[in-house]
Amino acid sequence: MKALITGGTGFVGSHVARALAAAGHTVRVLHRPTSRLDALDGLPFESALGDILDADSLRAACAGCDWVFHVAAVADYWRADTARLFRANVDGTRLVLEAARAAGVRRVVFTSSAAAIGPRADGQPADESEPFNLPPARFPYGYSKVLAEQVVQEAAAAGLEVVTVNPVVVLGPGDLNMISGTYITQVKKLGALVPVTSGGISVVDVRDVARMHLAAAERGRSGERYLLGTANLPHRDWYALIAEVVGARRPFFPTPDWALPPVAAAIDLARRLGIQTPVDSNQVRLGGRFIYFDFSKAWGELGQPQVTMRQSVEDTYRWYQARGYV
Repeated sequence: MKALITGGTGFVGSHVARALAAAGHTVRVLHRPTSRLDALDGLPFESALGDILDADSLRAACAGCDWVFHVAAVADYWRADTARLFRANVDGTRLVLEAARAAGVRRVVFTSSAAAIGPRADGQPADESEPFNLPPARFPYGYSKVLAEQVVQEAAAAGLEVVTVNPVVVLGPGDLNMISGTYITQVKKLGALVPVTSGGISVVDVRDVARMHLAAAERGRSGERYLLGTANLPHRDWYALIAEVVGARRPFFPTPDWALPPVAAAIDLARRLGIQTPVDSNQVRLGGRFIYFDFSKAWGELGQPQVTMRQSVEDTYRWYQARGYV
């Protein structure tokens, strides 16, 4: 098969490109002329110059392709302008799907996010049926993915074969832009002083995410969404695992739930003053909740993960060490 990847120069997209190439498929990557191609070093691929907001370049990039993996998005939402976020994540998705349909692409795999699925109030893992239930103004990234998935459903209803995958927090080697790698760098730097809240998160290795993308193209059900994840971990266990791997003291500084709203308000004020912060206020507000997900659907239909989170943290840490990040 010939596959086009949008966002192929980024963290998840480059791993999808490698998974496709390893399986013997021909890879085409949509990227700007100025894009860094470091993440694709050593990988055979065709360049398609363009942008997900440029309909003409998208049509040219899709021509002759059997599959399209639409991975491109504004993912570092805490650093991004909201208007730019919605243009890329919603309008860009619509333009990619229109170009794929016009080119006669057999199937599209759309990379959404677990952020488009609402966490359950009782702390139990949410599955794909849970609707988004957070305030859109406070969680624009998740809401942008909700709107993008609506565009995907419209395309599927109109006859385009499209499968949606919803990765949780993704870790692994190759995170050039420090999307989730800050977990490792902060624990290495601060050790025991890293604040530990009462909640928990869902995590997955990027190589499993890439494998599941390929499986979604091969055997995922059109019109369906699949949560991609490996483990649900309380923050205390997650930070303890990282500390053990990087040789830091285990974080023990407890942050009570009552302190999260004023901390979030302080971050909001800092941002209004132009001060950059390592996390955004909305991440802090969710710190006391268990943002857990049920992965059984993806495990049953796309295959189970092959990389443990300990292995993921070890490989990520070594990758950062080799490049001077830590």
